[in-house]
Amino acid sequence: MGHRVTAAVDGVAYTPGELDRDATFYVAGHRGLVGSAIVRKLEAEGFAHVVGKTSAELDLKNRDDVFAYMAEIKPRYIVLAAAKVGGILANSTYPVDFLSDNMRIQTNVLDAALANDVERVAFLGSSCIYPKFAEQPIREDSLLTGHLEPTNDAYAIAKIAGILHTQAVRRQYGLPWISAMPTNLYGPNDNFSPKGSHVLPALIRRYDDAAKTGADSVTNWGTGTPRREFLHSDDMADAVLHLMEHYDGPDQVNVGTGTDVTIREIAETIGQVTGFAGETEWDTTKPDGTPQKLLDVSKLAEAGWMAKISLQEGLERTVAWYRDHVDTIRE
Repeated sequence: MGHRVTAAVDGVAYTPGELDRDATFYVAGHRGLVGSAIVRKLEAEGFAHVVGKTSAELDLKNRDDVFAYMAEIKPRYIVLAAAKVGGILANSTYPVDFLSDNMRIQTNVLDAALANDVERVAFLGSSCIYPKFAEQPIREDSLLTGHLEPTNDAYAIAKIAGILHTQAVRRQYGLPWISAMPTNLYGPNDNFSPKGSHVLPALIRRYDDAAKTGADSVTNWGTGTPRREFLHSDDMADAVLHLMEHYDGPDQVNVGTGTDVTIREIAETIGQVTGFAGETEWDTTKPDGTPQKLLDVSKLAEAGWMAKISLQEGLERTVAWYRDHVDTIRE
């Protein structure tokens, strides 16, 4: 039995175009960093039926409940932004949770979407899917060419499985499902927990606390020399909608800015934005991590999209949001 080369809807070759603003659009993970940004973007763009459920209302790890919900709402479009996420400490401490939870979430949502003939699905992954020593900047074809970073390999394997799941649906059923791999994201509704957050929200919390208490110094791990790429979640949301309306292909698409900064530079900027007046010290006995992690975003550029929010502007907006919500943010 041969495979279809071109994705199709109802047997007709699929051509990306403007999505139906009146169709039901399900955002899985609509309260999270990425999902909430996507909801804001869709509503701003005039989508009238954007739906979602909190994890308390719908446990995406429960297959029967997911199938029942999907059969009830019958979405035409889905963005799968729901995931169990965390920093290096959480990933390395609880690898079973990160593998099992994410595999179940993805498999349940994607299988239920297939069972209900969902036309367009965008699966969102993470840049950690790429090999630890991939050539920089990292191209999409680096996938599965080398060993993963050991501290988050379980999470990465789950996300790789999600990419292959969307590709398999394209091959077997011809549906125009796509996947996108963002670089390091930040913005409103991020996780600012001291133990569970990623580097940028952790730095925002650390410097804001120091600014409030008038501390003389802040100490960060490592040398500050590793280079990282950061993308505001509102830019990510804009890119996802753009890809759903302009891109169709089996390969995952990297989503980032195409530029990076050192951890030292990001710390200095956050210190300036928060008003911290003290000194920054570096504990060089602590590990630095990978020297550089930068995505090649040429495929995204070919699809007609570039990041719009500068790091300075994005940090100012995120710090302001953090200060407005510091008493209610998730731990």
